[in-house]
Order: sequence, then C-alpha cells, then structure tokens
Amino acid sequence: ILGGSNGFGLKLPPLAGGDSGHFLVEMGLHQGSALSPFLFSLAMDALTRHIQGEVSWCMLFADDIVLIDETRAGVNERLEVWRQTLESKGFKSSRTKTNYLECKFSDVTQEADMDVRLDTQVIPRRGSFKYLGSIIQGDGEIDEDVTHCIGARWMNWRLVSGLLCDENVPLKHKGKFYKVVVRPTMLYGVECWLVTNSHVQKMKVAEMRMLRWMCGHTRFDKIRNEFIRDKVGVAPVKDKMRETRLRWFGHVKRRSTEASVRRCERLALGV
Repeated sequence: ILGGSNGFGLKLPPLAGGDSGHFLVEMGLHQGSALSPFLFSLAMDALTRHIQGEVSWCMLFADDIVLIDETRAGVNERLEVWRQTLESKGFKSSRTKTNYLECKFSDVTQEADMDVRLDTQVIPRRGSFKYLGSIIQGDGEIDEDVTHCIGARWMNWRLVSGLLCDENVPLKHKGKFYKVVVRPTMLYGVECWLVTNSHVQKMKVAEMRMLRWMCGHTRFDKIRNEFIRDKVGVAPVKDKMRETRLRWFGHVKRRSTEASVRRCERLALGV
C-alpha cells in the first residue's frame, strides 16, 4: 500500500538554452492526505497489537490512546510498556498532552502518595478532559459535557444566524435547516447521558432562545413555547433526547452479550 501510494514522474523544466536533463520527482503522503490517517491507523494497530488489552481497558483512536487500570501502579506499568514499544519503533509519546483522570467508584483511598509517570516525568492529574468530542469528568457527572454541547450549538448558530434570522426565509425552511445543522451538535453523545431535570432545562432554555429569534420574537412578547415550536416545526428537545437514548438502547441490546459495548452491564460499582 505504501509503495502504491507514492507517485513518480519525470519533469523537464524549460531553460534559456534548451531543456534540462531528465530527473526523478517523487511524491509521498503528506499532512491532509485522505490516505494518510488510514495508513497511520494501520501502522499503529500493527505495531501495538501485542500490547493492546481488551476494549474498555485499552482503546485507540488514531493517535489518541486510552489506558485504564484499577490502580495507579497498574497505569504506570501500562504506560511504561507503551512508551518502550512506541519508542523502539521510532514513535514518541507526547509528554505535554498526556494527562490522567481518576474516577472514584467507592470511598476507599488507595495509593494517595503515588504519582503517575511517563518515564521520569510526572503526569498532571485532571478533573475532566475532552475525548472524542465529549467531556469526561472524574466525579461521573455530565455538567461540563452539557455546557460544552450547548456552547457548540451556539457556535453553529452564529455561523448560520444570517439565514435563520432572515425574515425573507419561510419559518418551515428555517426549522428544517435548524434540525439538520444546529440541533445535532447539542445532541452529540446524549445517548450515554444520565440526565437530570436541570440538564434538560438548560437544553430547553438554549433551544427556545434560538427558536424565538428565528421567529423574530422575544420572551417579552409573551408567546407560548408550544406556538413557537409549531411555527418552525421543531419537536421539544426533551423528546428528541429520549428518542436518541431509546434508539441507542436498541442498538446495544441487539448486540451479543460478549460485545464490548455490553461489558458495562457486568460492572459492580462501589465494591
């Protein structure tokens, strides 16, 4: 594959006294090439297959690696194995981008004085971090992820606000455009959320502000939410969240009990 992805050619640049001699031009993979990330993933998988653990304890996505263990000593051991393996193949783990997150599923305190290290460098501990578009918190809550999704939705809204707030565009067309472009950003990852009423209320408030602006109204106009939704043809966000969770629940239940996505059903928390 690597050999077939390189292009070779002969080029004859014009000169004042005539053409130059033949010389070889080689073109390899470059940053941004559609084939480049695929080949990188293949190479990473081949080089680390012998040290990869089962899914949920070891996960790879391109050059992002997640290592999970029950103790800090176990994490240190895994990190050292991965560091030695990658460096022996010419790769280098980023010291500045590597962080660790500790999730407490019980009140038992273990290894309070032990640091997590990558070689000789101490890895900083984070209370939360972003992975594949979702915010993971050490306390198991989703407050930051909900806030992040609402913020991402507002960013998308601002990009297309010129269209959605245009009085010459029919409201039904605005509603369809909103459902395709804006709303999916706020529903990203909602399948796995354990939501509370406060989370749903935050989502609802953000959406209603957008829908009212699309219709050219504010809260001072004292128009009911149901009337606004009916004008643009947008269902309540609470119903869409429930629909998304049920759809994902069906996908999970149709998988084998040994599938990676169903292993969490056998976890015993607080033990």
